[in-house]
Amino acid sequence: MKEAIYHNTCPRNCYGTCGILSHVKNGKLIKVTGDPEHGYSKGKLCAKGYAFTEYVYSPNRLKYPMLQSPRGSGNWKRISWDEAYTIIASKMVELNQRYGSNLASGYNKYSGNLGLLHYATEGMFNSIGPHTKPIGNPCALSGKHAMNHSFGKNFSSIPEDMAGSKLIVLWGANPAITNVHQMKFIYEARKKGAKLVVIDPVFTQTAKKADLYIQINPGTDRLLALGIAKLVINSKQHSIQFLEEQTEGWLEYKNYLEDHLTIKEVCKQTGVSLEALKELSDLYVTIKPIATWAGLGIQRNKRGSDSISAINSLAAVTGNLFIPNGGLYYMHFDVEDFPCALLNHQGPEHPSIPASREVDISDYAANAFQLSDPPLKLLWIASRNITQDQNFNAWAKLFQHLELVVTVDLYMTKTAERSDIVLPAASHFEEEDLNVGYWHYWLSINQKAIPPYYEAKSDLQIAREITIKLNELSPGFSNFPASKEPVDWIKEELTPEIRDLYSFSSYEELLQRPYQKDRTKGIPEDRNVFRMFTPDKKKMKDQTGFDKVNEFKLLTPQSLLKIHSQYASLNWLNSPQDESCIELSSQAAQVNGIKEREKIEVYNAQGKIVGVSKINPHLPNTIILAHQAGDNPINQLILQSNEQNGSTYFYDSVVYIRKAEAP
Repeated sequence: MKEAIYHNTCPRNCYGTCGILSHVKNGKLIKVTGDPEHGYSKGKLCAKGYAFTEYVYSPNRLKYPMLQSPRGSGNWKRISWDEAYTIIASKMVELNQRYGSNLASGYNKYSGNLGLLHYATEGMFNSIGPHTKPIGNPCALSGKHAMNHSFGKNFSSIPEDMAGSKLIVLWGANPAITNVHQMKFIYEARKKGAKLVVIDPVFTQTAKKADLYIQINPGTDRLLALGIAKLVINSKQHSIQFLEEQTEGWLEYKNYLEDHLTIKEVCKQTGVSLEALKELSDLYVTIKPIATWAGLGIQRNKRGSDSISAINSLAAVTGNLFIPNGGLYYMHFDVEDFPCALLNHQGPEHPSIPASREVDISDYAANAFQLSDPPLKLLWIASRNITQDQNFNAWAKLFQHLELVVTVDLYMTKTAERSDIVLPAASHFEEEDLNVGYWHYWLSINQKAIPPYYEAKSDLQIAREITIKLNELSPGFSNFPASKEPVDWIKEELTPEIRDLYSFSSYEELLQRPYQKDRTKGIPEDRNVFRMFTPDKKKMKDQTGFDKVNEFKLLTPQSLLKIHSQYASLNWLNSPQDESCIELSSQAAQVNGIKEREKIEVYNAQGKIVGVSKINPHLPNTIILAHQAGDNPINQLILQSNEQNGSTYFYDSVVYIRKAEAP
């Protein structure tokens, strides 16, 4: 049979959202290549993308619905889809009858697949009326709040434009590991003479390529940005006309820098020398255009929103906000331009409950455990592995409290292992979908390229089929439109406004290639009204140091060949070793008598992990670094602070180290 080629899109929680060409022969995916028509990824994939053929056909993939009894016993048996639907639907109907509503049924879903049709989980639960659902964004909400404060709306510059920048400043971003496609635009700019500055507590792979690397104490980025701005203003090199005419809060911001911020204190708190501070401020005043990129790691602490806002204001002070090839980079939320019909599906009204019950996702388990009248009894988990959450002790308590746990996944994850029922999910090659990135501005289709792996099903197909079962058991229980095909949902997203915004006229055109958003359309006239950083003098006095000996800040960045816990079972991307690698400074190793590749424990009140030491001479003495992966997840040491606002402060955790006890 002749080889067929399909258009797919990588749906992972990643900057790339890359275009893929899938090569299929006799119904089997034989090769994946990059789509050269995709204007951002330009025909290239990362190593994870090229490993998709193993990902799809791995013997570790779930093949059939499975039932575990009792939960956590490892006593699994294969069941049919009808049996699985009957158990789940019967429990949902019984809970409704027991409590008089569907509030006892809920879901926890996040970012395992960002395709728009994966909102089917939300649509399915919406279709039964008020239920229990998560709210918030543990990865990026603090930064989003900062961008909304600064611009009054969603904002991030066009990443391809970075190729024309004269100075690129990366604050806590490590694209050599986490956004490899952006590196080609950085390299292009550098070939034309641009300088690269990296500001990061860790001497990263990107920092190794920089012209100037500034090592900063974690959580002090706002102070560094304000200190540089103060030096720029003192030198009379700031963009005074723009600041006076097109910003809000300029005088308050300026007065704060003059009266309450000293350069001496900035250097003390950030750990950055006066020489480095002056060098960076000189670059900001002598070069234009400047691209300033605030990485997601910056806002993963309680001061994160302030840091993003302060970095934004530095770009305003230096006149780099809206000029060509300058601007600010964070991430955007253009998915909100779309109808998101599945996400916004309206279910039946309840006679006495006006809306669904919301649970802050930043500490979902602890919050859900406290629910009463009714308690949460059924939990559906999709596109999610709770090993990437935090407060594991609360998750253990919640699981004991629940009557039915259902997990939908491609693999037997740590979450699936603790479930009653596991449903095998389709890969993105086995379903239709629509994808919009959160970094670049390209919209692309995802075609169904191959048949499902054994009995795997998409979230949308599962929603359609369980709806039928629910209504068999209790007529009218769900109003989910089970007859609608995936293509119907995709076309519903492609409204005339969306087609105009992305400059194509039909679904059929989108099947041929990706299209880029025209950012000149639909932008309000007041787009240049910018709100300056608003200092909270109380918070600004917070100290960032450590008072105790052998106390460390835990940083958990992404690794090159994984995204959180995804891809962990692929031989192509993993070495046979499954031991966690724990990086510590030379001084920390010396003080604690730890040698290279020695087994050590990292611990706190939440628990401990055992790993192999890696002595990093460039790591600050107050930091322990461990990547997000492995069978012994580092996130078990992370506990959310009491300040819950939909964000998780992953980088505020304190840990201790010691030699591991002999077995």
